Formats: sequence, structure tokens, C-alpha cells
Amino acid sequence: MGIKYSIITVAYNSERTIEQTIMSVLSQSYSDFEYILVDGASTDKTLDIIKQYAKSDSRIRWISEPDNGIYDAMNKGLKMATGEAIALLNSDDYYEPDALENVAKIIPDTDKYVVYGMVRFLRDNIEDSIVFNSHNSLPDRMIMHPACFVSKSIYVEYKYDIAYESAADYDLFMKLYNDKTISFYPIYKVLTNFRLGGMSSSSKSVFETNEIRYRYGYISRRTKIMKNLAHLVKLLLYKWFRM
Repeated sequence: MGIKYSIITVAYNSERTIEQTIMSVLSQSYSDFEYILVDGASTDKTLDIIKQYAKSDSRIRWISEPDNGIYDAMNKGLKMATGEAIALLNSDDYYEPDALENVAKIIPDTDKYVVYGMVRFLRDNIEDSIVFNSHNSLPDRMIMHPACFVSKSIYVEYKYDIAYESAADYDLFMKLYNDKTISFYPIYKVLTNFRLGGMSSSSKSVFETNEIRYRYGYISRRTKIMKNLAHLVKLLLYKWFRM
């Protein structure tokens, strides 16, 4: 008997991309999953698209209501999840057709695990790079969150801290990294396609990420300040040469 997944997508005004996201889940080669869509009261056609697919596939469950940001919406989805393995797929990203099947082959017979793989970065729908970050490097960089599959027991214990606007995923995975009862299992295959240009590439994310590293003792206060300054200088130089 295979494992049941809960796939969660949070969305707000995502009419341009969410149909491809939904189709990438529903067309998976592995079919034992529920698909939870959490809409933040979109004002475009996002909810219409969700309802259209929900009518034809009973695996889809959805809610639409205002939220306090993306991580609040993620936490709402986690409360609804009933699967044994949970994944969060952004509303402008999409899975490879065999993503769930490949993960199912790796999922261990343990209660606390994170299975994670590779992500293809897209710029203007053209492949920019393929990225894999090992969990062993979590103090320095985040593993690929859109390619992570986490056991439900972990999300019962841990939630996303909505005090962070753009790096709560990094904060949560630093907690998991420091919890020695949790095991990480890498997959050296592309699981998810990720469109560049979202919140994770913003200055807010850089500053919050450096704050998290400092809070967990992986960098000093001086290093945090220097990293933030280096980022600001890089932005200024980029804007200067673009003028």
C-alpha cells in the first residue's frame, strides 16, 4: 500500500499561472493524494479556475478567505491536510509529471522525515539553472522548499512563523535541521519547476534570512550587518550600471 500525499498550494491573484500548477498535480503518475488550494480572497479569476477543476476532481479541496500573508495561508492548508506526506507547491510553480512517484520510492519507514529534491529555475519560461542544496548546508543556504516533502507528524509539531514575511520557510527548516529526531533524504532528480522573481529573491528575504542565521548562532552580529550591507551595495551597483 502506497503513501497518501497532501499537496498544498496557496494563491492570491494567480490567474496567469495557477492552471498550469493545478494541472501538474492532477496529471501526476502517482494518484494517491489530496490537493488543497488556499486562496487569499483573490480579486481576479484565480478562484474561478480553482472551482472549475474542483468540480471535476474530488481530490481537490479549497478555501477562499483573507489571510495574514503567505505563511498564514500555508498554516491554514496544513490544518486541512490528512495525508502522510505534505508538500507545498507555489501557485506559479509546477511539478514534473513523475515527482510524486519518485518521492514515494524514497520515503522511509520512519515517523519524522524530510524528502527533498532538485528544482529547475525558469526565467521567462526558459530554463535558467537546476539547483540542489544539501540539507548539510542549511546553516548557509535553504534547501529547495518547493521540492520538499515532509511527514505529517513534523507539521503537527512545527508551523510557519508568520512574524517573517518572506523567510519563514528557512526559519522552520532550521528548526528541523536542529531537531536530531528528524532525518533528511535527498533525491537527485528535478521535482519542481520554479519561476524566478518572487518574494524569495527580495531584499526582505535576504535580511530575514541573515537574521535567522544570527538567531540560531551560525553567524555573528557583525557578520549579519556586513552581509546586509554587502547586499545593499550589490543592489546599488546593479541599479547604477543599469542606468
